[in-house]
Amino acid sequence: MTEIARIMTTDPRPQVVVLAYDGLCTFEFGIAVEIFGLPRPELKENWYRFAVASIDDGELRATGGIRVMVDGGYELLEQADMLVVPGWRGVQTPVPEALCIALCQAHQRGCRIMSICSGVFVLAAAGLLNGRKATTHWRYTDELQQRYPEIEVVNDVLYIGDDNLMTSAGSAAGIDLCLHVVRSDYGLEIANNVARRLVIQLHRDGDQSQQIAHPVARAQESRRLGLLFDWLHTHIAEPHTLETIANRASMSPRTLQRRFLEATGLTPTQWLLEERLKRVQLALRSSSLSIERIAEQNGFGSAGTLRHHFQKRFTISPQVWRRQFRSSP
Repeated sequence: MTEIARIMTTDPRPQVVVLAYDGLCTFEFGIAVEIFGLPRPELKENWYRFAVASIDDGELRATGGIRVMVDGGYELLEQADMLVVPGWRGVQTPVPEALCIALCQAHQRGCRIMSICSGVFVLAAAGLLNGRKATTHWRYTDELQQRYPEIEVVNDVLYIGDDNLMTSAGSAAGIDLCLHVVRSDYGLEIANNVARRLVIQLHRDGDQSQQIAHPVARAQESRRLGLLFDWLHTHIAEPHTLETIANRASMSPRTLQRRFLEATGLTPTQWLLEERLKRVQLALRSSSLSIERIAEQNGFGSAGTLRHHFQKRFTISPQVWRRQFRSSP
């Protein structure tokens, strides 16, 4: 065992290890580094440990002419609490047998394993996904299903899996999966703080579609939408209809509906509900306000209405959710 691996075993914080290899997919690798490897001074020492493990000998080159320095090799996989497999160097490229064995051993001892984009082919080659649901970039779902018929490939979600084995769709969907992990480990508020530092939309659930169209909007419409989102965030408690929102954006309801779908994958009504529920979760976790008061502050009007939508969305009541998650890290 290397000196760095020996030292890591004495630290109680979760150890995240991301795999690196010659031909590394830079973007997917960068997602893991940004979310799990970036220091979080506001959390002091209560954050992940992070290391990069090489699965190849010699120099490692990444997309874009980048050369990668690593912290160690296969011995780091033995110390990991979570392994991240970024996009693989080619869906037709064989996966080293040593890596398959190491991943199976890690999974057997309870290590969490997640893949981003085409990294799912590594997990599939190791046999870890047999009899399970999995996803990948929509370009590769047919290939994955044909080569590994034992896997139930889900072709239009952002991410899917259980606590110990998770797969994400293409590239940026890896951000959503990583935020899902942060949310599970540290709670909604911290996950949203990480998202804000990335200047991205707050956590998206895995069952959202990965094939959202993003055509370039007309400059005037783009500006209107940006201003509209800002205004809705600061007026979330007020009653809104499709017509009033469209009037605010100086668009027709039909145009607004289309632009919302293109930008978020949701209708205005669905987007409002999701944003309100996120704020309710934050309030349940971080405040002692009554359910009635939280409902009023977040646009639900009454505790009964809030309970209905919360139960439908999360299959749990607000009161039970508060008891379960308020004491989480």
